[in-house]
Amino acid sequence: MTDSIGKICILGGGTWGTALAKIVLMNQKHLNWFIRRDDQIEGFYKLGHNPNYLTNVKFNLAQITFYSNFEKAIKESDTIIIAIPSPFVKQYFRRIWNSTFRDKFMVSALKGIIPNDNMVMSEFLASNFKIPAENIGVISGPCHAEEVALERLSFLTVASKDESKARLLAEGITSRLLKARVSNDVVGIELAAVLKNIYAIAAGICQGLLYGDNFQAVLMSNCAGEMARFLNGVLPIERKITEQHYLGDMLVTGYSQFSRNRTLGAMIGKGYSVKTAQLEMEMIAEGYYGAKCIYELNSRFKIDMPIAQTVYQILYEKLAPQAAINRLIDYF
Repeated sequence: MTDSIGKICILGGGTWGTALAKIVLMNQKHLNWFIRRDDQIEGFYKLGHNPNYLTNVKFNLAQITFYSNFEKAIKESDTIIIAIPSPFVKQYFRRIWNSTFRDKFMVSALKGIIPNDNMVMSEFLASNFKIPAENIGVISGPCHAEEVALERLSFLTVASKDESKARLLAEGITSRLLKARVSNDVVGIELAAVLKNIYAIAAGICQGLLYGDNFQAVLMSNCAGEMARFLNGVLPIERKITEQHYLGDMLVTGYSQFSRNRTLGAMIGKGYSVKTAQLEMEMIAEGYYGAKCIYELNSRFKIDMPIAQTVYQILYEKLAPQAAINRLIDYF
């Protein structure tokens, strides 16, 4: 299996990148790992774990080759798993030549959409680097990094237009800790990952406003319907919204204590300004950027999305959360 998927590289040394590294090394003997800061790499060698994120996850450093050179990490690997926050993607990729990606399997593990471009990662790679669809994949699903660190059973989906590549990678990361399945709905799964962050902010806002579980259940039900409406309007293919990479991921992000987006929403619901909440969190909540991107993207499709629009208005138009939710209730 290792020969089939080749050398795996993780791009990104944050929480999600660290969880993915643990996932890969549960079933693979070696990992290439790009981490931007040399002092963070030095911290790994001193401590045996990421000095900044998921510090309880210990690594056998003999299994890891670290890189602080982005292009070199890609060139010396075969399967590239991209775990960089979406707002920083362009600054990493802007100096990379198209030839760097020749014959690489580029797999997005982004949980967001690239701001201003309003593109998911697969579209960004295809548009800017002419990477063929069969060499692009995505990893997504109900899989919080913190639960990977706690070794709680988690689930991911690997998607690609080349399902054989998706299956090889899924089999290559399946272990006692993680179960993986495959799909061919690459862009649909990426857009679902963007939407679920927006809906988690909505759930958090309602939590902060002291709405109870009854209301949250109705909210999440309507979010699922809105997600299905958007995905089917933008990419009309046969899909089951109840699958783990759509509904499952949305539910865990909307309900979990580990959800950054729910946390951001809860702070806003309690009266924090958006800026203050972001500063206090010290971590990126992808839904903040996703709300604006989806709002702008939907100006073209004009799909009925009252929940996503409400979150956008709270975050960017300073609409009062209580008034916004009161108005939203009329849609339910």
